[in-house]
Amino acid sequence: MKIICVGRNYAEHAKELKNEVPTEPVLFMKPKNALLQNNHPFYYPDFTDNLHYECELVLRVCKNGKHIQEKFADKYYNEISVGIDFTARDLQDKQKAKGLPWEIAKSFDNSAVVGKFIPLTPETDKKDINFCLYKNKEIVQQGNTKDLIFTFDFLLAYISKFFTLNIGDLIFTGTPVGVGPVEIGDSLEAFIENDSLLEFMVK
Repeated sequence: MKIICVGRNYAEHAKELKNEVPTEPVLFMKPKNALLQNNHPFYYPDFTDNLHYECELVLRVCKNGKHIQEKFADKYYNEISVGIDFTARDLQDKQKAKGLPWEIAKSFDNSAVVGKFIPLTPETDKKDINFCLYKNKEIVQQGNTKDLIFTFDFLLAYISKFFTLNIGDLIFTGTPVGVGPVEIGDSLEAFIENDSLLEFMVK
């Protein structure tokens, strides 16, 4: 199982971090040991002083595929959840300033927190899915798939040009504006529409 992440897929978030709005998807990977599930607590790592949450919709791949055509892409995923792409922002800024890769800021152990998956059905309007994140019972981030730069189907097709997709792979589809820091003791809860799918503590 691999975790494929899409950066800068909401224009306002790209601007928030003073990045250019991309003309094609920005991809990076997280290893299997980055995955944290089942509402287990997240332990604040000792190598950062500026850890940020990034709430995202997460797709689970249900069919193996390579060079998938966009018109068939919806056959390759059938479940969705909400997750947190934790980012050590201080490490990321330092690496970017040197022109170096920033996996240490994005791909560390337990940096991909994923909630309960729910099915996508033919009735699901994938161009109008609301999701949000609460920190300590106050809303800090919210998004809707209508604001995606690159749609789910486009992403699946694009990713499959470079990486064979396998059953169980996860795709983090990008975060909207509103990312921010967490501290030890914070509680995080994330929703798709009115369904709470992820809830955990930072310890």
